[in-house]
Amino acid sequence: MSLPPPARVHIIGGGLAGLSAAVELAPQTQVRLYEAGPSCGGRARSYYDRALETEIDNGNHLLLSANPYTFRYLDLLGARDTLRTPGAALFPWYDLRDGLAWHLNLGRGRVPYWLLSPHTRVPGMRLREMAGLRNLLRAGPGEVVADCLVPGEFSRRLLEPLAVSALNTDIDSGSAQLLGTIVRRTLAKGGKACQPWMAARGLSRSFVTPALDWLKRCHAEVHTGQRITEIVREKGRITALNSASGPIRIGRDEAVILAVPPVVASALLPEVEAPDAFESIVNAHFRLPVSTRAKGVVGKAGFVGLVGGMAEWVFLHDRVLSVTVSAANRFADIPSEVMLNMIWEEISQALNSVLTTPLPLTRPRARLIREKRATFAATPLQARRRPGAATSTVNLALAGDWTDTGLPSTIEGAIQSGLAAVAALGFRSGYSKQD
Repeated sequence: MSLPPPARVHIIGGGLAGLSAAVELAPQTQVRLYEAGPSCGGRARSYYDRALETEIDNGNHLLLSANPYTFRYLDLLGARDTLRTPGAALFPWYDLRDGLAWHLNLGRGRVPYWLLSPHTRVPGMRLREMAGLRNLLRAGPGEVVADCLVPGEFSRRLLEPLAVSALNTDIDSGSAQLLGTIVRRTLAKGGKACQPWMAARGLSRSFVTPALDWLKRCHAEVHTGQRITEIVREKGRITALNSASGPIRIGRDEAVILAVPPVVASALLPEVEAPDAFESIVNAHFRLPVSTRAKGVVGKAGFVGLVGGMAEWVFLHDRVLSVTVSAANRFADIPSEVMLNMIWEEISQALNSVLTTPLPLTRPRARLIREKRATFAATPLQARRRPGAATSTVNLALAGDWTDTGLPSTIEGAIQSGLAAVAALGFRSGYSKQD
């Protein structure tokens, strides 16, 4: 006979994994969420930057329509309309090495008609390079991306930047199996699964504020500035959480979801094997002196992907240009000012011909944010260290994009992990194992 679900769930961590679990649980049981920082959202939140005198996101995120858990979360909160999309699987690109602007439009159907014409496929590609996609779909747990790709422009201009941005790990060490999962859920399903979406007014307005409003309506408790310093267990169950403000007793009919970064999880639960190697992400934000907009395909998409340089993605937000540099451990020794100048030169080269107002010759005010442990290193070795949601402690479940979601560290993976933790505790959940 199965036991009834817990009467209260304590959630440690207010990032997207913790918020996903809390949002799912709040209509079903009492919820208390503890966030160590001053605000929730983790790596997907917004804040006001005094130096730039505007609100910026602490990281840039590009969503795809093949993110069912993310859109389920947004729809539950009534927040889908806070995103924007070009309405098609449209991706503008600029090759910095060759000075070539091009775009990819994957259409809407599953049949890849875009491959049939040299005017719609990746410039300079050869059809035999498509074998790289087949290799990724068949990749085993020990293979890396570089082992699967066929040299050529299709790989250099599309698959390599896709791999680095999706895995946040270079192709020589990144897991081919994890990238294969991304390919299986996106490119292999055609353009309908690849439509890009972005937060129109900041990540917090899409993912955090609506969640906190939902939790308030459901009478859930959210405690920010509350760091849990110890998990107390007796006879295979959690009996208390220790914090700076004192102990929190966990009754026999209560449970805990631990939704913190892997380093914190390992400190609180030494027996849990978790990823212990990490990759950084750099985000740069440039405040323009006047508003500008892009023409043509870039204007419709609202972003452009860069190949052959340091920057990878440029997002256009009225007077702010936001840039992402993934797998950024390789740039750790470059001073921030030098890095900002290098990025500015790249985006000036890529954007000036499509902007209604040219970018200034002198770099404007800018902010560079280095997140040193942005994600676990998505290598085959680290992938094997990812635990599942269920644990040997009867009233404890794990959540976080570093747990075994089958995906690399993404918004979709974080939200999925929260649902998996809810299901592991015996509650109703929208989670179902894929692939």
